[in-house]
Amino acid sequence: MPIRAALPGDLPALLAMAVDFYAEDGFTTSREDLRANLAHLVASPAARVAVSEEEGRAVAFAITTTSFGLESGPLAELEDLYVVPDARRRGEAERLIEDSLRWAAARGCTAVEIVVAPNGHDVSHLLAYYGRRGFRDEGRRLLTHPL
Repeated sequence: MPIRAALPGDLPALLAMAVDFYAEDGFTTSREDLRANLAHLVASPAARVAVSEEEGRAVAFAITTTSFGLESGPLAELEDLYVVPDARRRGEAERLIEDSLRWAAARGCTAVEIVVAPNGHDVSHLLAYYGRRGFRDEGRRLLTHPL
């Protein structure tokens, strides 16, 4: 299944997957905010919205963004990764992770981070999954101050 950068025409399919993803994981971001944020990310040179297709249908996506910090210099974050239920367990997530790693490395990033948010769910399977793919828990905590 080919993986490619998302185009503006992919926004309806991306939005449908994002809405399902956020509902599945208990996030409360509104559909309107998801639509606006996806459009911004697809157009941003500091982001990679990758889409995996099967027979012309988008079945998975990953969003990776870059930033620059004093400690690490250029850094990427794999912010979102979703595979539709009927396409799971076929390697799509792993291929999207590899795509994100290549994209970040090509931009000179020193690392790719991922935030695993429990949202009231057991995420030990996610920690194990990403751990098997080279991500390690450095014991940092992500604290958020809403604005």
